[in-house]
Amino acid sequence: MENISIDGTPKTPTVNFNSESGVLLIKGRSIPENSIDFYKPLFQWIDTYAQSAKDKTEVHMQLEYFNTSSSKCILDVFKKLEQIKKAGKDVSVIWHYEEDDEDMLEAGEDYDAIIDIDFDMVKVEEL
Repeated sequence: MENISIDGTPKTPTVNFNSESGVLLIKGRSIPENSIDFYKPLFQWIDTYAQSAKDKTEVHMQLEYFNTSSSKCILDVFKKLEQIKKAGKDVSVIWHYEEDDEDMLEAGEDYDAIIDIDFDMVKVEEL
């Protein structure tokens, strides 16, 4: 299975999804013109990955900012990952947030309350 590697831009995040290691990374800013167009290949990749997911999948979210339409797409990513967990695999989200960014911490806590995946909130000096 092909890995996904997308370089970030001022409006879209860096994405590295690695099927061999089971490590998924979304990092940067997510304010694309069309969130669904940007996230659709990620949804498709997760659907394929789910068929032969690693025993442990680790998702690193290192977003400095995302808009409302991205938040819905991020929720959809988590819902797809939740299905992998329901299939008996270990899935965890490491939610990185800057020390003084209460909004990003709250966003991670909100996702944690909605999704049945273990979230680990990690304070970082700078993203």
